[in-house]
Amino acid sequence: MANSGVCEGDGEIRLKAIELKKELQKLLKAIVEEEDLNLKTVDTAQQMLSVLKDLKLRKTADLELQCQDTIPVAIPEEFKCPLSKKLMRDPVILCTGLTYDRPFIQNWLKSGKRTCPQTEQVLSHTALIPNHLIRDMITNWCEIRGFKLPECSYNDGEALSAADTLEVHHHLAKLSSTLLSEQIEAAKRLRQLTKQTPSIRALFAESEKAVPQLVAVLSRVNTKIHLGLLEDVITTILNISIHDNNKKRVAETPNVIQILIDAVRPKTGTVRIRTNAAAALFTLSALDSNKEMIGKLGGLKPLITLLDEGHDLAMKDAASAIFSLCILHENKVQAVKDGAVGVIVKKVKEGTHVNELLAILAMLSTNQKSVEMMIDVDTVPCLLRIIRENVCPRNKENCVAILHTICYSDPSTWRDMKEEEHRYRTLSQLVQDGTSRAKRKANGILERMNRAANINHSA
Repeated sequence: MANSGVCEGDGEIRLKAIELKKELQKLLKAIVEEEDLNLKTVDTAQQMLSVLKDLKLRKTADLELQCQDTIPVAIPEEFKCPLSKKLMRDPVILCTGLTYDRPFIQNWLKSGKRTCPQTEQVLSHTALIPNHLIRDMITNWCEIRGFKLPECSYNDGEALSAADTLEVHHHLAKLSSTLLSEQIEAAKRLRQLTKQTPSIRALFAESEKAVPQLVAVLSRVNTKIHLGLLEDVITTILNISIHDNNKKRVAETPNVIQILIDAVRPKTGTVRIRTNAAAALFTLSALDSNKEMIGKLGGLKPLITLLDEGHDLAMKDAASAIFSLCILHENKVQAVKDGAVGVIVKKVKEGTHVNELLAILAMLSTNQKSVEMMIDVDTVPCLLRIIRENVCPRNKENCVAILHTICYSDPSTWRDMKEEEHRYRTLSQLVQDGTSRAKRKANGILERMNRAANINHSA
């Protein structure tokens, strides 16, 4: 059956629009014919016009999504959303490291699901980080082929009512109460509201006083913070940081970054508080200016400590935050100084969160001091074993990229590489079935080994 070009739900929108137009005609006729203008009738007509406009915008947005089916060339798989199977317009990264188109992953999360659609891993948090690299690649790909990527037009939740706004400000004011019970009650309710309603998160971006009011309760001198109160405020910071427009405002509010860093430290007492603080740092680190601020305030050391302690609940958030922060060169250098390499290699050898930690190790391997530390803790055999036994192509790619750097830095590691190749043909196999980058790195190592062998043979 031929595609009619009418998206799902289009007929329902059309019928509703027809009904509204009929009612609007009656109202307009009454307005024109009545001598004494009825203001209530005018208001009703204006409301109907507004609804008609919204229906038109919804239909346009649906057609924009559908128009991707008419793209005259094959779309690269890496540019397609795993959920919609269509060209991504607003690619975002989930905490599992996988990229989705924002509207579709948001619908997935709003339906109550708390797992990654592809890996089925339980999500440690639902923050979505814009994938600017993929977005730029998609835009360039579209421009080269002569068509424009449709603009994003989606709604991040329902409009905020006056009652909701009043409730938020009421609870923010209660945080300054002298009664601990009122502070605890207000913090718990703000945590619930910011988790359930995206438009309430947006409210914090629009109000200059909201974030300072939220954190003021944690900054009072000579006040021992109740752990439940601390957890609720930290989690609320995490919730509002998910909203893109809040990231700069939250980070630049005095004391917030320092509060989060202190909350990651062991002295805070609960794993949940430390985990949510690490997740908040990860979410805020989407902005380069925030990466720099977190690094300068000493955020990497407590995150590495949290990773080292091995709480399963906290490790993924700590690893995500470290990875995001180390995109900045200065933070990469600091992470190496703070002992990240030893901790990560130890965890990888234990088989803990291998995917995330190998990605960090590959990033750190561009630092010479990091490479020296990897050699000291005997990383090469571990990486070779992962290439042999692990089924994940990305893990193999990260392993061989690290090995490539190590081999060129320390000639003594060539012996291990030769023995591995002789016994298992690990690198040769990777040249056959690895990713394009893995093939290139493995081939580079093999060519170097062959040249060295030929020189020895000639001698």
